[in-house]
Amino acid sequence: MSPLLRHRLTRLAWAALYALVVVVPFSVLAYLVHASFTPLVEADRSVVLAATSVTLAHPWLKDFLLVWSTLSQPLLAYAVVGLPLCLWVGRRPARRTRAWWAAATMAGGWLVGVTTKEIVRRARPVLDDPVSQFGSYSFPSGHALNSAVIATTCVLLLWPLLARRGRVVSLLVAVGWVLMACLDRVFLGAHFPSDVAAGVVLGTGLVLASHAGFRGWTPSMAAKDEGQHEDPREDQGADQPGSARTGARR
Repeated sequence: MSPLLRHRLTRLAWAALYALVVVVPFSVLAYLVHASFTPLVEADRSVVLAATSVTLAHPWLKDFLLVWSTLSQPLLAYAVVGLPLCLWVGRRPARRTRAWWAAATMAGGWLVGVTTKEIVRRARPVLDDPVSQFGSYSFPSGHALNSAVIATTCVLLLWPLLARRGRVVSLLVAVGWVLMACLDRVFLGAHFPSDVAAGVVLGTGLVLASHAGFRGWTPSMAAKDEGQHEDPREDQGADQPGSARTGARR
């Protein structure tokens, strides 16, 4: 067996391990939901009733959450955030494979979410005084799952390009985005807490498993991932005739 093949099999094994860590708890939760496990059903309903009562008591909160719900629609978020970021990172040939990985992972995450909804077929919360009406099935939350997919993918996509402060900021923005998506779904009565929890677990786990297989697919990629962050100015310097590199070659 060649070293490269052994290296790639190792990456795939790590990806499978990441996937297993996610699939097991997610499958257990999906089974409990599908079986209408009484403690889970009662806990879900009590939280949704309490959250929607707060929303109905504060009209400004309802308006804000409805606007956020519209702005964070999965397909809109992919079109406005995910795809443009992939295109920007992929401008440089050396990063193009990474950009393709991100685009494929986000597309896969969206497809997994849609398929899982059709398999579990959990009904949306039914409330006597609903905040708003929502279609499709409830488990897992598409907003929560796709927010986790976009946030995690974007952080990993940008990670080699950012310095320490940029990495901290990207993590805070990603966590805030996902947390807001989860709260929005519950306080609007669109999903149960277990729906958004399952969405975050599945979305984040899917991206981490995908990245575990992609990261270091070749030894040169592994070296780049383990090195320091890239300096964008290096691209500009390499293209300028008067740069230090050009002078050195002369």
